[in-house]
Amino acid sequence: MSDEEHHFESSDAGASKTYPQQAGNIRKGGHIVIKGRPCKVVEVSTSKTGKHGHAKCHFVAIDIFTSKKLEDIVPSSHNCDVPHVNRTDYQLIDISEDGFVSLLTDNGSTKDDLKLPTDETLLTQLKSGFEEGKDIVVSVMSAMGEEQMCALKEVAPK
Repeated sequence: MSDEEHHFESSDAGASKTYPQQAGNIRKGGHIVIKGRPCKVVEVSTSKTGKHGHAKCHFVAIDIFTSKKLEDIVPSSHNCDVPHVNRTDYQLIDISEDGFVSLLTDNGSTKDDLKLPTDETLLTQLKSGFEEGKDIVVSVMSAMGEEQMCALKEVAPK
């Protein structure tokens, strides 16, 4: 055994950001990784097998963070990467001048590393509701190490 100490820079639990799923089993409304981006499938079409080939699945999907349309064609018997997509609700505490929001988690701690949404309508709803002093709960979608606000709702004060 060596006397050297090992230093590991990674601090995650080692869980994979994606899991494999057969292309023929991925349906509309599901998720898929295309060109390294987590996407929501909006259209699936399957072509018949050729003389010597596999049936192929043609996926049309929209990136869940940038809303860009991506396409991919995969043999239906092959595996595709499917991202682990989580949606979490947080209560809005503060909006800082540098474009970040302060959110309250379920266990009472704060989350300060999330930027304001890029979607203009969501951004104006968030700012106007905060300025009026309303209680706002934001939904944060996370997948493959990225997080973004995707929705918000006003909560009636108790």
